[in-house]
Amino acid sequence: MDSTNLTLLTDLYELTMMQGYYKTGNDETVVFDVFYRENPSGSSYAITCGLDSVITYIKNLSFSYEDIDYLRSTNVFDEDFLEYLAGFHFTGDIYGIPEGSVVFPKEPLLKIIAPIMEAQLIETAILCFVNHQSLIATKASRVNYAAGGTGVMEFGLRRAQGADAGTYGARAAVIGGCDGTSNVLAGQMFDIPILGTHAHSWIMSFDDEYTAFKTYADFYPDTCILLVDTYDTLKSGVPNAIRVFQELKDAGKVPKRMGIRLDSGDLAYLSKKARMMLDEAGFTEATIAASSDLDEKLIESLKLQGAPITSWGVGTKLITSADCPAFGGVYKLAATKHDGDTDFTPKIKISENPIKVTIPGNKTIYRIHDKATGKIRGDLICLVGEEYDCNEDLVLFDPISIWKKSVIPGGSYTMKELLVPIFIKGQCTYESPTTMEIRAFCQEELNTLWDESRRLVNPQEVYVDLSKPLFDLKNQLLAR
Repeated sequence: MDSTNLTLLTDLYELTMMQGYYKTGNDETVVFDVFYRENPSGSSYAITCGLDSVITYIKNLSFSYEDIDYLRSTNVFDEDFLEYLAGFHFTGDIYGIPEGSVVFPKEPLLKIIAPIMEAQLIETAILCFVNHQSLIATKASRVNYAAGGTGVMEFGLRRAQGADAGTYGARAAVIGGCDGTSNVLAGQMFDIPILGTHAHSWIMSFDDEYTAFKTYADFYPDTCILLVDTYDTLKSGVPNAIRVFQELKDAGKVPKRMGIRLDSGDLAYLSKKARMMLDEAGFTEATIAASSDLDEKLIESLKLQGAPITSWGVGTKLITSADCPAFGGVYKLAATKHDGDTDFTPKIKISENPIKVTIPGNKTIYRIHDKATGKIRGDLICLVGEEYDCNEDLVLFDPISIWKKSVIPGGSYTMKELLVPIFIKGQCTYESPTTMEIRAFCQEELNTLWDESRRLVNPQEVYVDLSKPLFDLKNQLLAR
């Protein structure tokens, strides 16, 4: 991605609509919202991710000579429009919720304010980046929650849907809480830890298992994690690993980290038996890592069974988000403004499916935290310019079931605006933190969720409400 011109990473209809706007002289300024409708994987929240990719894309957005020649060859676009594209650059504003933030359905993760042709072009690429990376970051947060703070390594590259998905998915997984990745390119690009052991082929390439273990330990004495299930886990693998550990100990070469990895079989039973064998041999500090098609549900089950596993290698079901393969983010027009107008005109999309009815207007989001605990009380979507006093009582109500209300006493809460400026008049004003800094921020964000909202099954919903002025505006448009 870093070496590829992504300007044509868009759907054809974005360009045909652009040409239509160009031909009709439509240069109105518009507001588009990027949001999603339902949390993935049965979660009560999502983790927003992909903003750094959006920034890189917008900074490099321009049509090359080759792009223009290709578009000309399609016989779809007129020469005057192609001349316009040749000088194209983004001049609008983008506001976004920082990567690693906990977010909820319906609230804008990004808000684009730009001339309509510019805003239309960037829709597809932005959704591509945000949808994929937010999906994997959310999945990773659930896997790490199930692991209960024990180490999780992402190693799904070989099962990812392509190199970009594997590499940017690895970054998203680390932001969501993974300790590191097996993907060396991701390690180089994003300065994240790279982790790994060895494969069964290493064992099988030697005449016997002991020699394979011993050779590996000689090469990597500081981190010696041995894969013990190639032939027979309990009769061969663990005893040979113990033999090697003992020889290292006798030679005064005790590794900084040593242990075994299980990659097949009944992980609960095998880990318990292996733990007993390691402890009886005096290697109580030896770790037990596990892999084999793990996800948050299996990890939670293994922990409930008392499996003494302290490290988890999670691949396919994380990097592909196997139980929920799409995030479902959308990009919807919310307001328009012609030259000379002082205010935006709100726009709404109506559908027979209530979840697809959009929220109109130029909006922002306030997060409400309980002052005593720091936990999230809810999010409030409101129109830009609305003001609130945290010393006054705040009344929240469900915008669908409006009889459901909550009064938060003044002085007991704080409010924080979530959307921050990313681009202003086409210039980037935001500096992305490092991936590991975003990871640390994400853990702080997750800690603001109540335990009831983090559970994996049937979590408590976090309320996202509309302000009274925004609620009234939406209903006025619906009535009209």
